[in-house]
Amino acid sequence: MPLASPAMPVSVDVSPWKPAPCALDGETVFAIGDIHGCAHELASLLDTVTTLAREQPGSRHLVYLGDVVDRGPDTIGALKLWAEDAAARGVDRIDRLIGNHEIVMLLAMADGPHAERALALWLADGTGGAKVLEEMRRAVGDPRAKPSYELAVAANGEKVMRLLMTQRSHLRIGNTLFVHGGLDGQSDQAAFLATPWTAFTDARWAWITRRFLDWQGGFGGTLVVHGHTPPAKHWPLTHMEDPHLFLHDRLGLDGGSAVTGVVVGAEIQDGRYRILKARGRP
Repeated sequence: MPLASPAMPVSVDVSPWKPAPCALDGETVFAIGDIHGCAHELASLLDTVTTLAREQPGSRHLVYLGDVVDRGPDTIGALKLWAEDAAARGVDRIDRLIGNHEIVMLLAMADGPHAERALALWLADGTGGAKVLEEMRRAVGDPRAKPSYELAVAANGEKVMRLLMTQRSHLRIGNTLFVHGGLDGQSDQAAFLATPWTAFTDARWAWITRRFLDWQGGFGGTLVVHGHTPPAKHWPLTHMEDPHLFLHDRLGLDGGSAVTGVVVGAEIQDGRYRILKARGRP
């Protein structure tokens, strides 16, 4: 059933329900994958979440899986939507999980041991942080402003920056783990998830692809809902025709947004899930 925001040329497709052994203690969870500055697509997806959430009688929970920033056309606009209160979207609670792109951006703006390497990575072509820096410079009217926390506050507002700095690494609801990158199938989960995001690339739960997507041995009864790996990078590791399908105790929700114009989410309930795809510019 397609639902769309009349103000934006973005359609949202809602798939049929599919079975999955999720046990969420009766909650309805809406999870949204990588956004990467695609604010128009996110707005329409959130409109759909709002409509669907109001149809649910029980507890409703919205979880962002990280990578709101970089690459796309409107990171500031995406962050404004991401920072909305739960009531604005008809849910009872919002949890915001940090992605590797937020890690890089925040460390690049900090005065810490990883700042130099993080800044070089953030401004590299493949990361896409240079677009965000230009957005922030335009927002404050200073084309030469240096990357800093003060610049980010001036461009995005204190609320957005406070939420960015206080994101969670992961969230467990019942038997399901929500995390940006994933788990190492051969590591102890608690130890793997304990590394703080300030450890940069050592926080492997935000960066992992191999040993997660190519692992088929399960995760000790834990189901993993994640983002991080777009379809083009997903296929070589999984050979899945549909990367947004629950398989091997994983459900990936990265649509490759900045390249494809597709932001992917899911509505997840006890025993089932369905995929939400906002399709904008090609």
